[in-house]
Amino acid sequence: MKSINKLFLLFAILAAAACEKAPGLIVYKEGSPVTLASNVTSVSPTVADSNKAVITLTWTSPAYATDSNTYKYVVELDSSTRNFTKPNVLVRTGARTISFTGRQLNAMLLSYGFTLGVPVDLDFRVTSSYANNNEQYKSNIIKIRVSPFSDPAILSTQKTTVTGSLANAGDPQNKFSWTKAFKEYTGNVTYSLQYDSAGKNFASLSEIPAGSQIFEKTLTVAEMNETALNEGVAGGAQGRIEYRIKAVTAQGAISYSNTVSVLINTYLPILRFYLPGSYQAATGNGSNWDPPTAPELIRDIRPGALNRIYYIYIWLPAGAEFKVTQGRSWDINYGGSGGTLVQNSSNNLSVATSGVYRISIDRTALNYDIRVGQMGFVGDATGANWDPPSTFPNFAMGAPATNLFVGLTNLTTAGWKLIDNNQWNNGDINVSNTRSYGSTGASGSSMVINADNFPSVSATGRYRVIWDGRNRDNILYEQSLANEMRVVGNGIQGVPDWNPGASPQMTYFGNGIWQTALTLVANREIKFVAGNDWGVFDYEDNGPGASAGTRKLKWDGGANFATPSTTGSYTITLNEYTQTVTIN
Repeated sequence: MKSINKLFLLFAILAAAACEKAPGLIVYKEGSPVTLASNVTSVSPTVADSNKAVITLTWTSPAYATDSNTYKYVVELDSSTRNFTKPNVLVRTGARTISFTGRQLNAMLLSYGFTLGVPVDLDFRVTSSYANNNEQYKSNIIKIRVSPFSDPAILSTQKTTVTGSLANAGDPQNKFSWTKAFKEYTGNVTYSLQYDSAGKNFASLSEIPAGSQIFEKTLTVAEMNETALNEGVAGGAQGRIEYRIKAVTAQGAISYSNTVSVLINTYLPILRFYLPGSYQAATGNGSNWDPPTAPELIRDIRPGALNRIYYIYIWLPAGAEFKVTQGRSWDINYGGSGGTLVQNSSNNLSVATSGVYRISIDRTALNYDIRVGQMGFVGDATGANWDPPSTFPNFAMGAPATNLFVGLTNLTTAGWKLIDNNQWNNGDINVSNTRSYGSTGASGSSMVINADNFPSVSATGRYRVIWDGRNRDNILYEQSLANEMRVVGNGIQGVPDWNPGASPQMTYFGNGIWQTALTLVANREIKFVAGNDWGVFDYEDNGPGASAGTRKLKWDGGANFATPSTTGSYTITLNEYTQTVTIN
């Protein structure tokens, strides 16, 4: 019996020991979900509330069995329609409250893509837990109606008055600077500078892109001038233009900055004119009636003629019709009849027969002139002397392309010019007057109209002269000796390869025509050199085209001419007036 009692006592001791906690094991009691509350049910913040707390949330304690300073709270907010699938999340430790400033809340709303000024419902909730995320409880959900607001940039201008001129058009003139729009928003914001004439409240605005995350834009003299001209201020007048910054978030929210104004003293910029018509496709000048591909007229840059007189030398087929456009669009175009130019006229200009024409317009006086397009030599150094009626046709140049003349003539060491009519100009600036050309510079220099002679040549001889208006901004002339023309290459039988001094000369027949007969080796190369050594004027292939037959020339660099595919005797004719070479 005593043994049984002892055994019972042992079991009792073991049972009591099992009911005590194991050393080091902490057991927390369960907490409870918090109750969330807000100080507002709706709020419509403005920029003035940017740094103010517009929403304050508080919640009860979950009463976990640890220090409340270690409690973890995860605050979530999302659009009421999404059930927290795209929440903004903020974490708090210990504190049972959180506030949102106007800009903080706005940045969240903008990231959702909500429309400025349009109320939306947001859901808020709090998830509580121990610091190690155990015992998580979600609070009740509260709904708050909020409205995102415009948070615009602040714009400033470096200058409030500007004056420009054509001479300094490319110089920087005015810098616009602005602060970041939609502060605390972390997405991309794209900016553009908008402008309109003062008092229109941007009803007919224009816009200059600035870019993403860009906070300044410097405009040149020409660009500032253009903002005024685009908004109806006449060239040479004064007008006030207003500017503002448009800011667009990645989700499409738009804000507009304050307005700044600049008083602009304008000038008339460079205007450009083009010749679209029915002739374009047939003559290699783009597509018919297409201003973007039409040839450009030359600007007459003489005092009193700038931005007023324009002209072109061009070959036109019989019956060609055309108009003149200001810029490469039909927005401003001119037609007319009887020498009178009419803006946006239904009447096309035209020519009856094919040929090279000089077409001139006066955009100020609104008249035009169409006459034979020609260029020739005049002066004591020439066979025509100073007598324009003697220039044509005996001392005329060839016209191989639009605004391009090439001529060969004998010159002495005296004065000379080029002229486009058989009489002198009378000093007036008008569309029908003769243009004579000269220069104060050496070959390769710009030409002047109705002024200086060309420099006298150093020695009497035959010279090649090129009148080159293909760069409409800078008409140039080229001059070189034309006493000889040689065929050089590795495709001439019995002639050293690429040796100008040992290469055969061509015979000059007048009117720019050179000719020779040679045995050409098949599938080799040749070119034409105007002298007995390298470094002088030469002609290359202006292809494309077959190795035999007629090819176009060029003198400003290019490939050599390919010889025919069959070795044999060929007649080579080089015509500088048409800028072609024929191998038969």
